[in-house]
Amino acid sequence: MAGKGHQQQAKKISSRYNSSSYCSFLFLFLLSVASLFLIFSFFRASSKSAISLPDHGSLEVSETERSIPCDFSDGVWIHDPKRTARYDDTCKEIFKGWSCISNNKLNARNITKWRWKPKQCDLPTFDPVLFLERYRHTKIGFVGDSLNRNMFVSFVCTLKGVTGHVKKWRPAGADRGFTFLQYNLTIAYHRTNLLARYGRWTASAKDGALERLGYKEGYKVDVDIPERTWAEAPSYHDILILNTGHWWWAPSKFDPVKSPMLFFEKGMPVIPPIPPDVALDMVLKYMISFVERRMRPGAVKFFRTQSPRHFEGGDWNQGGSCLRIQPLSQEHVEELFSLRNNGTNVEARLVNQHLHKALKGSSFHLLDITYMSEFRADAHPSTSGGKKHDDCMHWCLPGITDTWNDLLVVQLNSIRYEP
Repeated sequence: MAGKGHQQQAKKISSRYNSSSYCSFLFLFLLSVASLFLIFSFFRASSKSAISLPDHGSLEVSETERSIPCDFSDGVWIHDPKRTARYDDTCKEIFKGWSCISNNKLNARNITKWRWKPKQCDLPTFDPVLFLERYRHTKIGFVGDSLNRNMFVSFVCTLKGVTGHVKKWRPAGADRGFTFLQYNLTIAYHRTNLLARYGRWTASAKDGALERLGYKEGYKVDVDIPERTWAEAPSYHDILILNTGHWWWAPSKFDPVKSPMLFFEKGMPVIPPIPPDVALDMVLKYMISFVERRMRPGAVKFFRTQSPRHFEGGDWNQGGSCLRIQPLSQEHVEELFSLRNNGTNVEARLVNQHLHKALKGSSFHLLDITYMSEFRADAHPSTSGGKKHDDCMHWCLPGITDTWNDLLVVQLNSIRYEP
């Protein structure tokens, strides 16, 4: 009896033990499944906020950068006394005439105390370290006149402020360029005034079409041929920023009587001769097509809108000046730039009309800096530019072209890293 009772008790204990083991096993199994579920859920949530960048590693991209929720070009300038410049006048790339701090311009240090505030969002200041990390193994080309050089120098000075390992050279026919060696990131500036090839023309002894019309000399502009200085840029760079405009309305450079612009297409003069505004449309059509044919799939192409001048009291050669030390009001902006007034500075909006028309249907992105820049009559070198006349066309550095680059970077991030 005692043995039988012992056996029954042992069976109960064994049964309880087996039941307990089963429960423990089931608990551990469920705990493991739950843990895996939580880890997987966390990974999925993380992957939404950290986009995998195939060329530049996995770096966090903000909501603002992923998609552009507003028009960054429409806003107001807000004075921010705590705002500091992102580089100083010791950056060696700054052209002497643009170094307003070194040249003791009265408001030079206050120029960067103004922040552009779009009406519907904020424009983030681009982080040079993050930019270098994201855009490793990338080539960026600025192509255009001295205003694109103004922008290029701002970009270079910002990046040089965080890394000293830089090689200076001239890639793909550039006027100047830099490779940031630690990141294999190259930025270059290709100087071209008209985008199209041009040079001096003089009448020959032959009875040609232009000679029969009485032309003796001028400038030959090939509307369908890019200038040599940037012809290799589209096939070399991953990102391109183009501009043109100032030289198309420059009677001091191309006097319509003494040295007119004479336009050629397919090697032959355009007859009857056409004015510069008509030729600009032709050049834009040909150059946009040229870039789209030459750039690799996935390359990013920007066309920057026209940078405004701020001459008051006459043009640069008529005693015009820009002595303001604060941004303009909305009323003054319209007074200076309205097409209806047809004033000294109307060039900016005229050029933009041609540009908007030419870019329709293209794969270019518009970098619209005109309106924000129209307010900044205070940000030019003015009398401190080292010229015989006021420089009311170029910009002080550091200065407003830093904001142009903020806009460039936020648009670029939105394009390249959209979900």
